[in-house]
Amino acid sequence: MPQFIYRAMDASGSIVPGNMDALNVPDLELRLQRMALDLVDCRETRVRQLRISGRAVTRRDLINFCFHLEQMSSAGVPILDGLRDLRDSTDSLRLREIITDLVEKIEGGLQLSGALAFYPEVFDVSFTSLVRAGEQSGKINEIFHDLAESLKWQDELAAQARKAVTYPAFVLLIVSGVVFFLMIYLVPQLTTFIRNMGQELPLHTRALIAVSDIFIRYWFLLLAAPFILWQAARWQLRRSERSAFAFDRLKLRLFPVLEKLVMARFATYFALMYSAGIPVLDCIRLSEGIAGNRVVALAMRRARELISEGQPIAAAFKQVGLFPPLVVRMLRVGESTGALDATLRNVAYFYNREVRERIERMQAMIEPAMTVILGLLLGWIMLSVLGPIYDTISAIRI
Repeated sequence: MPQFIYRAMDASGSIVPGNMDALNVPDLELRLQRMALDLVDCRETRVRQLRISGRAVTRRDLINFCFHLEQMSSAGVPILDGLRDLRDSTDSLRLREIITDLVEKIEGGLQLSGALAFYPEVFDVSFTSLVRAGEQSGKINEIFHDLAESLKWQDELAAQARKAVTYPAFVLLIVSGVVFFLMIYLVPQLTTFIRNMGQELPLHTRALIAVSDIFIRYWFLLLAAPFILWQAARWQLRRSERSAFAFDRLKLRLFPVLEKLVMARFATYFALMYSAGIPVLDCIRLSEGIAGNRVVALAMRRARELISEGQPIAAAFKQVGLFPPLVVRMLRVGESTGALDATLRNVAYFYNREVRERIERMQAMIEPAMTVILGLLLGWIMLSVLGPIYDTISAIRI
């Protein structure tokens, strides 16, 4: 189906750009009318536009999507009517375009899961698999409820992570600005005065002068170096799967909280899919795609191969050697009691709580750590500058 880039006008008279699949221009105009938009102009494009800048479907949009369909299906409203209602009420233009296409695909005979599969950049494989399991079991409202709760959990963790990163990044920026000011402007003026005293300078003062000279001569390289290194690292990680695998392993070793976060995500989605009736091997296969770490994904793949060969679930995960004893123990308990989803939810709860506590502790430690670093830096500068001056004054008194 061809894709059109269009400009349309909404009810308030504002021009709204976008892109949409349509059979032809009249079909595009009809689809836009269903979105309460009037077509202004359009052109067909061969390059598929997955999103327009600033109009990506956010996690909050997905939460509203799941919550709305859960409420509608719980009330006995057909999915098609629920989608139409959501299409008319959502503020996200991109989500409205997608829902419009979903409605047309369902009217054409597809199930909701089959229609969602046409948008993998928005609804991943685990999402569509859960919806398909809900359609088969008749528990689609419970699936959307669980999906909404899972997305809320991810959104909370993402908010905490942003909060944990934003403050130290801001402080680091301020400290870097202070360092550049001291090394490029203040220190050269003071060192000129110190050199004119004609005495031998101590080692720490000579080191300060050398560092100041580096900042004065190569300030542009110092500013560009972080961006260059970042881009070089990204290029290498995209080019080499071996480098990306080694980097993921390094992240797990350096940041224990990341390992707990990965385990919490694995336990949450595994329990969600298992309770929806998805077979264990499929649960593990789908969990590989949401692990977010190549090392963990490879360990899941090995465990799945061992289980397919006949080994028990807990024994397979233990033999892999990557998963913590708590996860293996809970898998063994759930496997023996038949309540695998319940035990994994307990694992997810434990790791979620520990992740939150570690992030809070890290946030509490950042401020004093930055204060100490800035204090040590200023102390070094003061000692290197005032030390020779004090020695000169003491020699004059003698």
